[in-house]
Amino acid sequence: MTSPWLRWSAFLFALFHIYCNVFASISELWLSAIHFGGFGAICMFMANELLTDGKKSPQYWINVVLALLAIAAAAYLLLFENALYARETEFIASDYVFSIIAIGLAMEFTRRTTGWFMPTLIAVSLSYILFLGRYIGGVFAFPGLSLETVMYRSYFTSEGMFGLTANISSTFVFMFIIFGAFLLKSGAGDFIVRLANCLTRRLTGGAGLVSVVGSGLMGSVTGSAVANTVSIGVITIPMMKKSGFTPRFAAGVEAAASTGGALMPPVMGAGAFVLASYTQISYLTVIAASALPALLYFLTVSYFVRIEAKRLGMTPVQDGEGESVRTVLKEGWHFIIPLSVLIGFLISGRTPTSSAAFAILSVIAASWLSSTPMKPQDIFDAVVDGVRNMVSTALLLVAVGIVINVVTTTGVGNAFSLMIVEWAQGSLLITLVLVALASLVLGMGLPVTASYIVLATLSAPLIFDLISQSQLLAALQAGDLPSNVAATLSLFGGDPVVALQEMPMEMKQLIRQEMLPAELLTGMLLSAHLIIFWLSQDSNVTPPVCLASFAAAGIAGTKPIPTGLTSWKVAKGLYLVPILFAYSPLISGTWPERIEVFLWACMGLYALAGLLQWHLEARITPAAALALLVSAFLLMWTPLPIYYHALGAALLVGIVFLQHQNNQLVTAVAEPQTT
Repeated sequence: MTSPWLRWSAFLFALFHIYCNVFASISELWLSAIHFGGFGAICMFMANELLTDGKKSPQYWINVVLALLAIAAAAYLLLFENALYARETEFIASDYVFSIIAIGLAMEFTRRTTGWFMPTLIAVSLSYILFLGRYIGGVFAFPGLSLETVMYRSYFTSEGMFGLTANISSTFVFMFIIFGAFLLKSGAGDFIVRLANCLTRRLTGGAGLVSVVGSGLMGSVTGSAVANTVSIGVITIPMMKKSGFTPRFAAGVEAAASTGGALMPPVMGAGAFVLASYTQISYLTVIAASALPALLYFLTVSYFVRIEAKRLGMTPVQDGEGESVRTVLKEGWHFIIPLSVLIGFLISGRTPTSSAAFAILSVIAASWLSSTPMKPQDIFDAVVDGVRNMVSTALLLVAVGIVINVVTTTGVGNAFSLMIVEWAQGSLLITLVLVALASLVLGMGLPVTASYIVLATLSAPLIFDLISQSQLLAALQAGDLPSNVAATLSLFGGDPVVALQEMPMEMKQLIRQEMLPAELLTGMLLSAHLIIFWLSQDSNVTPPVCLASFAAAGIAGTKPIPTGLTSWKVAKGLYLVPILFAYSPLISGTWPERIEVFLWACMGLYALAGLLQWHLEARITPAAALALLVSAFLLMWTPLPIYYHALGAALLVGIVFLQHQNNQLVTAVAEPQTT
């Protein structure tokens, strides 16, 4: 934003949001409508500033009209909502006009910011609920609703475009994006890169590990893969190339590491707030459960970096080179204060919005402990930067509410689940594969958050049901059943296995709540949603559409699709770790159980990384590959007794030791010849 009046408008609009989130009591529907109208107008006026030759955009007046219509659509809802209810929701001409305008604007704004996929999906969804469903046979048949009903639910209620996702956007997401903008403006990005460099430069592949650690730390603030890539990648990719990594591998590592930023607490991107709201699980519980899996992901990326460095024969930086950790922390320790304040307020029970507000204030206060305190102009710029970063996310989260309304109203989510059940034949693994494929297809056209929202609406109940199936079956077979549960089972012959296969989902849910502890059910529900949340991230690094990889390729000067393939390979943790969510207590278990799974998985993932790279300390042989495969299975298959895990660890350590000894022998033989 270059225009002073637009910057001031964005600043005041942000202050309005902050005031509403912290102090005021305003209708969620009204706040969401104002959120949409304001960001729609800002988006259009920003589009008018894109030309740098001093001329007006060819669409200048079209953009102005669209901006004014966005404001009018929000104002109409505020001014005439009560009049509609006074008419007992009977539509008049103006209601139809503004409902259609609002939906049309939502489609156009998402087309401008994210491409054609989202408006096409909205058009298909509305066609389906209005008339298309009656021409479809089978489980997806739907008789259709009247235009008045669809417009009312989409525009005037909290079930449509101004519903849950819009409310999340105007509260949690907005506050945390402003918080991230303040941190970056205060210099946290430079501090993170310097600290990562100090921590990793003495390790094998240190330049690549700077990318991993730096992107993880930066991602814990921004929660955006593309933002991570462009902010950290301009430093780390040239650093990796200079140290000896190929440009393609350097770009792939940065894209994969930046993707993990959305998995790293405490922010985790907009999707984490949607997840917490969907599941009614506290945000603090979500980020606490996500910590160990996020570490596993970054360890996996680090393994690829280390193995590639070994393959290239790279050596660590010698002591005495570069800055010390003490020097960096002495100059930037104050950046730790805002994150500590954020986590402290969350633990104390404050809402995420108020916690973010106090964290923003702590950024300003902490900056005065440094040599570069934030001045009023810096605060103003940080707020404006946050609003600019929020535009596409805000408009997307409003628009996706229209699709969610169609899915929930028509029951297409249940139909989708039935289709997957038929294809998977009750197999959790096949279900995960099908959901991963659906995620990849959706990710070609939808941003990560929208992809998660659509998939969670469609398939989260099914995954939750399959994850809890074994626990529920064990509880039913243990005996001592409550009378109501025993009576229900008798309706299906008394056999728990047959009963669980034949009874309706609603009945199964009631039995599950009766037989399983609430904490375990919460953990399994969170596991189901985190599986989808992780799989949704693959669109960042998986060709043919992988925005983080394309951004990294632009910095590295490599071809986009080959870079995408490399990042997809390095980011294998996106697929491997969610399997642990489904088959282990990594999310749903007690903390000792989670830590045990984490420790064994650390070694198992290293074995799998070696298999994918066909290299550990040295190039592996077919026999070593077979041993690594056995080792990975023994380490990561949780139901096995602990001595099997120990055997898997011994196999891995033995292979690494033998390869290391062989390398030393080769070096000893080669040195006299060189002399």
